[in-house]
Amino acid sequence: MDKKIGLFWLRDDFRISRNNGLVEASRNHDQVVAFFLYKKLTYKYKEAQKWWLSKSLSNFKQKLSGLNISLQIIETESFKLFFDELLKKQNFSIYWNKVYEPDYLKFDNYLSKNLERKSIKFKIFKGNALNEIDEVKKADGTPFRVFTPFWRYAEKYYFEKIPQKLKAVQKCKNKISFFKNSIDEKKILPKRNWFKKFEKIWIPSEESASKQLQDFIRTKLENYSDGRNFPNITGTSKLSPFIKFGQIHVETIWDECAKQKIKGIGKSKYLAEIGWREFNHSLINYFPHMLKSNYSKKFDKFPWEKNSKFLSAWKKGLTGYPIVDAGMRELYTSGWMHNRVRMIVGSFLVKHLLIDWKEGEKHFKNCLLDYSAANNVAGWQWVAGCGADAAPYFRIFNPILQGEKFDKDGQYVRKWVPELKNLPNKFIHKPWEASLEKFKLGKDYPFPIVRHEDARAKALNAFKKI
Repeated sequence: MDKKIGLFWLRDDFRISRNNGLVEASRNHDQVVAFFLYKKLTYKYKEAQKWWLSKSLSNFKQKLSGLNISLQIIETESFKLFFDELLKKQNFSIYWNKVYEPDYLKFDNYLSKNLERKSIKFKIFKGNALNEIDEVKKADGTPFRVFTPFWRYAEKYYFEKIPQKLKAVQKCKNKISFFKNSIDEKKILPKRNWFKKFEKIWIPSEESASKQLQDFIRTKLENYSDGRNFPNITGTSKLSPFIKFGQIHVETIWDECAKQKIKGIGKSKYLAEIGWREFNHSLINYFPHMLKSNYSKKFDKFPWEKNSKFLSAWKKGLTGYPIVDAGMRELYTSGWMHNRVRMIVGSFLVKHLLIDWKEGEKHFKNCLLDYSAANNVAGWQWVAGCGADAAPYFRIFNPILQGEKFDKDGQYVRKWVPELKNLPNKFIHKPWEASLEKFKLGKDYPFPIVRHEDARAKALNAFKKI
C-alpha cells in the first residue's frame, strides 16, 4: 500500500460500479479523498444541471462515506489555478477518468506533464464511453463523418475487445479530509425555486439509474423501435441525465441489453443511440469548431433572423402549435424532453422561425438535465442541416402532421397544454379550426405565430441563398 493519500478527481462519474479511477485509488491507498471542482462559470448557463449536480454530490457523498472515502467540493475559478496550488504538495497520488471534450482532454495533457515534472504518481483511465476517441477511425486514419459506417466499425471494435475484469472499490481504513476550503453541495443549487418540480420526477443516484435500466429492459426494450416515437407513452429509457453525470456507465447498459434474448430490432435500435453519443463525441474532438459554429461552413452565410418576440414565444411554449408548445413546457417543468419532440421543436425554431440553431442550443443547455456539449450541439446541427450526416435543410417537419402522427389522441398535448384538454381529437393539433363556445383562440390559447405554408416557403427560399 502506498502511504501517500490517494486523491480521486471526480468529474462525470458519480458511480461505484465501473469507476476505474476510484477503484485504483482505493486499492493502492489506505486513505482516499474524492474531490469535485466546481467552476461557477461552467454552470453559469446550466441552471437545470445545477440541481442535478447538487443532488448527485449529496447522494454520492453518502455512498462514499460508507467506504470511508470523503468527498470534498472545492469552488475554483480555474482548474489550472487549483492544480498549480495543489502541486506544491507532494503527499498524494492522483487518479481520474477521462471526459471526452476537447478542453478536458487538453487539460489532461497539461496536468500530466506537470505531475511528471514533479514526480507525482498519477493515472488516467478511460471515461464513460465504449471506445476511446482515437480507436475508431477510417482505414486511412481520418475520422468518420457519417454515422452508419462509424457505428458499424465502432460496434465491431467494441464487440471484439477482451472484456475488462470488473474490480470493486475497496473500503478504506479510515476517513480523512484533505482540502481546507470545501463548500457544501447545497451552495450549488439554483437561486430560483422552479426546480422543485424535478424532485418529484428524478432521483440523481446510481441506484436509481440501475433501477431505471432494469425497468426499461423488462418492459420497453423489445418494442423500443416503435415505442420511442410516441411522446404520450414512456417508450424510452430516460437514462440520458444519468449517463451524462456517469451514474451509469454505457458499458453497463451495453452488457445488460446484450444479455437479452428478444425478437425484433428494438435492442439494436437502442444500442445505436449509444452509438450516436459516441459519434457525437468523436465529431466534437476531430472538428472542435462545431462547438461554437456550423460544422458545415456554407451555413455561415445563412440569413438567420433575429426575432425576440418569436424566440420568447417558442421558449414559453406559446407558439400556437400544440405539439411544439407541449414539448417546450415539458422541458421547463421536467428538465427533459422526448427525443421525437426535440426534433419537432428544433425544426420549428430553425425552419419556421428562421432563428439560429445556437439560440435553441443555448436554451436547451440551460433547461436540460441531460445536457452534454457533444449531444446538444450535434443534435441541433443535425436538425438545422448544418451538421455532420445531418437531415437535409429542406426536410421541414410539419408540426400539425407530426402531432397527428405521433400523438394521435392528443394525450401528450393535453398533459402539457391543459388549456386544450377539452378540445376534440379532431382539433387538438389545429385548434384554430375549432369553433367552440367555451374555447376562444387568442384568449385561451394563442393564434399560431406563423402560418406553416408561408414559413415553409420562406425557409426554402432562405436556403437557396446558400
